[in-house]
Amino acid sequence: MTILMIDLLKSAYQNKKVFLTGHTGFKVAWMLVMLRHLGADVRGYALEPEDPSLYQKITGGDLCQSVIADINDLERLTKELKDYQPDFVFHLAAQSIVRRSYKQPLETFQTNIIGTANLLEAVRSVDGKCDVVVITTDKVYENMEIDYAYKEQDKMGGFDPYSSSKASAEIVIASYRSSFFNLDDHHRHRTAIAVARSGNVIGGGDYCEDRIVPDIIRALEAKSPLSVRNPKAIRPWQHVLEPLGGYLLLGAKLSEDPKQFASSFNFGPKIGRASRRERV
Repeated sequence: MTILMIDLLKSAYQNKKVFLTGHTGFKVAWMLVMLRHLGADVRGYALEPEDPSLYQKITGGDLCQSVIADINDLERLTKELKDYQPDFVFHLAAQSIVRRSYKQPLETFQTNIIGTANLLEAVRSVDGKCDVVVITTDKVYENMEIDYAYKEQDKMGGFDPYSSSKASAEIVIASYRSSFFNLDDHHRHRTAIAVARSGNVIGGGDYCEDRIVPDIIRALEAKSPLSVRNPKAIRPWQHVLEPLGGYLLLGAKLSEDPKQFASSFNFGPKIGRASRRERV
């Protein structure tokens, strides 16, 4: 992240209230650190952190007003947003493990679809200007199994419960944007919604299951064979700070020009070799 970009983000977030869902998770714990560095006041809303976790290592509870609660609890979520009256909302709370979605499909659909609807419904209780960035995934696209980098206008899809739940969440987002946060009435409700889509990340503090780099480290530490779930898959990777910086930049731009940026945006590494996606 360049000094120029850091200055831009500081001007957007310094002394602003940011409501951050999923703050006890790996990616969002990094985002919490970034927001505090930018001078933001943060209220986090998430389930208890797993053990071990990056959130524990950074003592995340000291960096924000931490609310430990379920995204499916609409009453509690609404209470927290109404009380906090944030300038920005970043929604990253999700069931994000593909193989877990096969074991717990209903929980995955409930959290990723209804949880997103709960968040957007709760945002309606915010009285002032509020810019919302909802993070989904690059897996919202129908997987054509071809050498092709998906574009924002490509067909939504999803064969596994995780992917289909995220694609469905995007339909919910589009509905709320049209029905309750229509840009033609932005002067009245003053709420804008953008969607950020990204894929695989690497970075320190990732203890999650079914992640190839943490799996490699765990196998080396245990002196055990490494099991590669899809050895033929070719996936794009980026450092965790890259998409997070992109999400923050999107939030800043959304605040400046909602009519241009209340849309969906892909965040990924520069295209090199083929990036055929397979479910891992």
